[in-house]
Amino acid sequence: MRLKDKVAIITGAGQGIGRAYANRFIREGAKVVVAEINEEWGQRTEAELKAAGGEAIYLKVDVSDETSTKEMAAKAHKHFGSIDILMNNAAIFFGMNREDTSLAYFNKIVSVNMTGVWLCVRAVEPYMKRQRKGKIINQSSSAAFMGNTGFVETEDPDKPSPPFHYSVSKIGVIGLTKYFAGALGPWGINVNTIAPGVTMTEATKTVVPEEMISSLVMFTSLRKALQPEDLTGTAVFLASEDSDLMTGQCLVVDGGMFMLG
Repeated sequence: MRLKDKVAIITGAGQGIGRAYANRFIREGAKVVVAEINEEWGQRTEAELKAAGGEAIYLKVDVSDETSTKEMAAKAHKHFGSIDILMNNAAIFFGMNREDTSLAYFNKIVSVNMTGVWLCVRAVEPYMKRQRKGKIINQSSSAAFMGNTGFVETEDPDKPSPPFHYSVSKIGVIGLTKYFAGALGPWGINVNTIAPGVTMTEATKTVVPEEMISSLVMFTSLRKALQPEDLTGTAVFLASEDSDLMTGQCLVVDGGMFMLG
């Protein structure tokens, strides 16, 4: 067990990748805070983790709200006595409207996907600083590296550009990771990022057309579609002592599509 008795807050742990992280962390001996805005999903994951013999607690949190994130950290610390790991997984992706180009929707996506990371780090850092140790893992996406927008229509100058909200928020997470790594490193706190490729979750199926998923898989070196469980080993590595001298990094786990040098 590589995370024995470590206390891990996992945001967005009610479904998909976050739920997979929570189950893997329990198997590795961690005590898990299921931080989730959807009560039904959060309680389901909490029950699932307890049924597996783990220690877990569900806390409702809106990561885009400062008061909510501070309450999350305070309750987690009060319940378990420490906060050793923060896994910033929560994001708007499930049911995301790719066609909404409004400023209001852009701000909504960024407020959860990027500002939410900033708020959660700010909420837990006082506890980790007092321990002079901690692991913060942010979730970016390979969408952050997709610079080609595809077909661009050049007939209507009044038609706005694509919103780019999801990709912008995820490349912002990588930037936040580097700045927080620099600021928190002297306190003994590691901050790193995982950038998953297209992962076969229910959220992906609602946003990405099936034919596009198949074609994207063919562009990977390993010719395999990622499952949520395929990301959990990287998360455990970044949460464990094995990565103690690693910070400010972005690990791309995508089957070999964006092989950045």
